[in-house]
Amino acid sequence: MNILSDRINNLAVSQTLAMAALARELKAQGKDIISLSLGEPDFNTPDFIKEAAKKAIDENYSTYTPVDGYVELKEAICRKFKRDNNLEYKPSNIVVSTGAKQSLYNVAQVMLNDGDEVILPAPYWVSYYEIIKLSGGVPVEVPTSVESDFKITPEQLEKAITPKTKMMWFSSPCNPSGSVYNREELTAIGKVLEKHPNIYIVSDEIYEHINFSGTFCSIASIPGMFDRTITVNGVAKAFAMTGWRIGYIGAPEFIAKACTKMQGQVTSGANSIAQRATITAVEANPSVLNDMVKAFKNRRDLVVELAKEIPNFKINVPEGAFYLFPDVSYYFGKTLRGKEIKDATDFSMYLLSEANVATVTGDAFGNPNCIRLSYATSEDLLKEALKRIKEVLI
Repeated sequence: MNILSDRINNLAVSQTLAMAALARELKAQGKDIISLSLGEPDFNTPDFIKEAAKKAIDENYSTYTPVDGYVELKEAICRKFKRDNNLEYKPSNIVVSTGAKQSLYNVAQVMLNDGDEVILPAPYWVSYYEIIKLSGGVPVEVPTSVESDFKITPEQLEKAITPKTKMMWFSSPCNPSGSVYNREELTAIGKVLEKHPNIYIVSDEIYEHINFSGTFCSIASIPGMFDRTITVNGVAKAFAMTGWRIGYIGAPEFIAKACTKMQGQVTSGANSIAQRATITAVEANPSVLNDMVKAFKNRRDLVVELAKEIPNFKINVPEGAFYLFPDVSYYFGKTLRGKEIKDATDFSMYLLSEANVATVTGDAFGNPNCIRLSYATSEDLLKEALKRIKEVLI
């Protein structure tokens, strides 16, 4: 008899977390591992946000919070959406959750029935696929490549739509490719979706501020898209608050209410101190992030330059987030140092064992030709990591 549920037995382990755990294990054994596997800024939370948290502790914000978040935080999020995205949300459209991952899970749980199809432009963030499956949905991958800057075309989207299509999920800037959809590209996608009024969109904008393109566009700001878009965001990446666990959505009111109902039976309200600190974060002018964004851009430029020197890596120049997603398919079917490389997973494991560099297989993100490298670490470590990778491929 199977004691554990089919649900958990059919759930894949998060490849990013698995590789990070393996890298930690090897480090503990004394190996000199450079980990480029986790998507986590290597900066500290800004002091002004920490001060707000300390003040909240002193002011005794220590009781249960409203399920959907403090009203002051929801009002601050509305002002942020207006300031940064030109989106007019009311507090009743906002739900604050324990990280953007819970926001995504809530949406899937309240929107999807068994058999509903969800279009996933690939590559996509590793957890989308499993969250959709857990909620009874059917992920429909739309493949892209390094040649298309990992962006789908309107024609591809149109072709993927069936009578069972309920939603489309995507991130911009994209984890893992770093690609950013501009207003023109989102308008073209919107024109396709206009013909299919029953399809809802999840727009994951967690990397919004880590963006080197000079502009940012929310698909909800495209004509006709606002009433059918769930905009997902949070403070983890831009404000280096990964451990604070605060994410949020802006959504049509009936979806926000449903997410609140779901959350009320699962976790209830998010952490009180983290919420008070988040008010300060989202009210801050995004210019406070300039130094961090500049550092990420410098690292991006460095990593792109070094990756171009690695034989047979095909790369795009990512415009946002902090990842490089090289196509390494040249090496498939080859034997390196006595090890056969069948696919991206083999290639990623080869880099771990031979170069002591942890990366994540592109299979986890719906693109089997690539691997993901995070450049959220120091320039010295990045130089050493890319040098090691190059040496084991020559």
